[in-house]
Amino acid sequence: MRLKDKVALITGGSMGIGKATAILFAKEGAKVVITGRNEKNLKEAVADAEKEGVEIDYVVSDVSKEEDCKKAVDYTVSKYGRIDILFNNAGILPLGITHETSVEDWDNVFNINVKGTFLMSKYTIPHMLKQGKGCIVNNSSVLGLKAIPGAAAYNATKGAITQLTRSMALEYADKGIRVNGICPGTIWTPMVEGFLREVPQAKQFLEEMQPITKSLGRFGKPEEIAHAVLFLCDDNVQFMTGTMLSVDGGWIAK
Repeated sequence: MRLKDKVALITGGSMGIGKATAILFAKEGAKVVITGRNEKNLKEAVADAEKEGVEIDYVVSDVSKEEDCKKAVDYTVSKYGRIDILFNNAGILPLGITHETSVEDWDNVFNINVKGTFLMSKYTIPHMLKQGKGCIVNNSSVLGLKAIPGAAAYNATKGAITQLTRSMALEYADKGIRVNGICPGTIWTPMVEGFLREVPQAKQFLEEMQPITKSLGRFGKPEEIAHAVLFLCDDNVQFMTGTMLSVDGGWIAK
């Protein structure tokens, strides 16, 4: 029970890495609130948690909207009195080289991936400052550390999250708030499945990237990332802040 009596707020928590982390945190004793834009998916995540013998709560929230971010934080604090852990997990993955990326797609991915991380942190940090303690994990990517062709906007957002994470870590290091980033490689999630179904060039893109991304001969599992996030939130690693932890099957080592 490494998170006994802790309160955790997880964005993008209805599926994939977010859901796996929410369920793991609940099993470790945390009170968990997940957010997402689709209430049906959120309810399904709650039901899946119940099947695992744990309870999680949810609030419908779009991280690209300031009022929704504030609402999610206010809801969590009003229900549980505090927020000990924030996992900024929500994100989307568009494809496209720079000159073929539409302004609409560029703005959309930055609003969700970067602005959402900023807004959730902006409204959570004051509560952590009052507590004198807190832990924030931002979901960057191995692509926040190195780039690949064909995903210019996504690469740019993850690079921004990496630098935001480092900035936040330095800003709050002496105030009891640790801020780290998780950098997954290619993880088999509903986002990747939907990506393969809906984006015509996605399958070819992933096939071309396999020699780079699959050092272990497979994609990662959401649960493997969840355990890494749990490690970053463990009070036994208080000396770790400003770290970008790669969980990528060896990709970054190439």
